Amino acid sequence: MGTNGSTMLEPLRQGLPPFDPSTVSSSASCALPARYEAVRGARQFTKATLGQWGLGERFDDVALVVSELVTNALRHALPPAADTASGPQDPPVRLHLMRWTGRLVCAVRDPSEESPEPGELSDDTPFPPDPSGSAESGRGLFLVDSFSDGWGWHPLAGTLRGKVVWALFRLT
Repeated sequence: MGTNGSTMLEPLRQGLPPFDPSTVSSSASCALPARYEAVRGARQFTKATLGQWGLGERFDDVALVVSELVTNALRHALPPAADTASGPQDPPVRLHLMRWTGRLVCAVRDPSEESPEPGELSDDTPFPPDPSGSAESGRGLFLVDSFSDGWGWHPLAGTLRGKVVWALFRLT
């Protein structure tokens, strides 16, 4: 197992459905800038990675979920612009893709310790429901739930602050 995803695998051990993180066959990650253009970059990274892994046919669903996870991280999890504590060596948002024989996991790390929770949306709820961006809108997480085979989150352990939100795809 390479170092590419090893730092992500330990906390994922507690949060994901049962499988052995040491059997990960492929992993890739990329740092994302704290700008909304990062969503496009995340989609391009996902397309290239899935292509390398022979999973190009799963791109549409996986890319939609990646887009939602990254958008949520950018919209709700970033500190105010004045807070530069993370520094350039520690990008605030990072996308990890990990592949096992029968599963693919997309995980997005962000600096917020707030739990992501689906909001209660009605037909007349404006989008985004919370224009201030101070709370999770929830709509993206409903899409994640609909297009993936499961999702969850866990706080980061050790010296890293924040959380990881992940989505699982079963591979046939």
